[in-house]
Amino acid sequence: MEFIGEQPQVDLTYSDVFLVPSRSSVTSRLDVDLTPSDGTPARIPLVASNMNSVTGPRMAATMARRGGLAVLPQDVPLQELDAAIRWVKEQPALWDTPIVLSEAATAADALRLVPAVSGVGVVVVRDPHAPLGEANVRGVVTGERLASVLADAALGDLVAAAAPAIDADDVTSARAAFDLIDETDSEIMLVRNRHGVIVGTASARSMLRATIYPPALDSNGRLAVAAAIGINGDITAKAKALAAAGVDVLVLDTAHGHQHSMVEAIRTVAALNLGLPIVAGNIVTVDAVHDLVTAGATILKVGVGPGAMCTTRMMTAVGRPQFSAVLETAQAAQDMGAHVWADGGVRYPRDVALALAAGAASIMIGSWFAGTIESPGELLRDEQGRVYKESWGMASTKAVQARFGRLSAYERARKELFAEGISSSKIYLDPLRPSVEDLLDMITSGVRSSFTYTGARTLPEFHERARIGLQSAAGYEEGKSLAVSW
Repeated sequence: MEFIGEQPQVDLTYSDVFLVPSRSSVTSRLDVDLTPSDGTPARIPLVASNMNSVTGPRMAATMARRGGLAVLPQDVPLQELDAAIRWVKEQPALWDTPIVLSEAATAADALRLVPAVSGVGVVVVRDPHAPLGEANVRGVVTGERLASVLADAALGDLVAAAAPAIDADDVTSARAAFDLIDETDSEIMLVRNRHGVIVGTASARSMLRATIYPPALDSNGRLAVAAAIGINGDITAKAKALAAAGVDVLVLDTAHGHQHSMVEAIRTVAALNLGLPIVAGNIVTVDAVHDLVTAGATILKVGVGPGAMCTTRMMTAVGRPQFSAVLETAQAAQDMGAHVWADGGVRYPRDVALALAAGAASIMIGSWFAGTIESPGELLRDEQGRVYKESWGMASTKAVQARFGRLSAYERARKELFAEGISSSKIYLDPLRPSVEDLLDMITSGVRSSFTYTGARTLPEFHERARIGLQSAAGYEEGKSLAVSW
């Protein structure tokens, strides 16, 4: 990467810079390979962050199915983390994981899990506790159907007929499944195995995506997942337990990653020789890269204060503009044979492209993914009927209460006194992009175009060929589209 003109003397964030087009021989966005080279199983450079309001098992499975990674949060009890990892490993790599509800559940129950839009739906069963055999499954109720019924309508009454099914053992590819679904003109189809058990669902859109996004898989062909363990408590026991459960990436995470406790935690995990990438952070300096990589980290989480739920910079004045932080730490990490994940501050696909140009192997996304079907929590509605999910910062009072719930009232109160961050924020679902998969489509489409503009086919080529210019606030505003006329 190079700057146009002189190297800037001030730190920069994403809105301060832009990419300059270069002569290119890349004629199609599909000729671009977005696979990171950071030692993880990821096939696209996007990671759902380890925030309680962002990543749960469903988010992790969906991200992996589309080639990304998701990091299960460290606040979850170890037993639940173990169960979440094993659940992700059991999910199909090709088919979608169904959302299952009883025939006695109501439309209102379904609308707490899926929005009333096309392309989504719930599988209706007679007994939610019984296996998903064909005799138990009544059919599918789509989001569009839910939009036109009373809230107390029973789902069993909304299933007009049994949904058509695909025989999974007879389908040789995602393209073949797409053609089969297209022929039946079905919005959502059930997928059964030779024993008549429903193993997933499929739509034309999901099968199309499967032809574009190679999944992130472990060595056994199962969906990949990462998990965070923090730097306190019995680090050895946690790391061994998660490795035994099948985790693919371990994340040692704390707000201030350049501290003695982090270095010791990295050394402890590295000495276990688990054969897993070790991610550590958060940091923003070259000195921190040196110390953490020397201790055994293979990937550094970079970012202090850029997140939408974070108040660190306003509360403490600590942090660093994200583009410069990524640029300097990525170069230092590369010199030591390590990599960085840019954590926080991305609002548009352009920001993702700029972080990759600066040298990041992957970009972590938090609040942007919080307002999706796959994020934890139920769908809520405001006074105007708009659908949203709650999000909160991981140092906020709400997060502290969850993290230290087992402490005495006095000790918990002491922790809450020094909480930072936003405890409750409404992240609205985009009705046109309600799923994290929709956002992945939008982000990767923009990033692929960035590659074609610079003449790059791979991430290393993109970093090498990227030319960066500085812009004023007016220049940044000029690049925004208008929903209405002047």
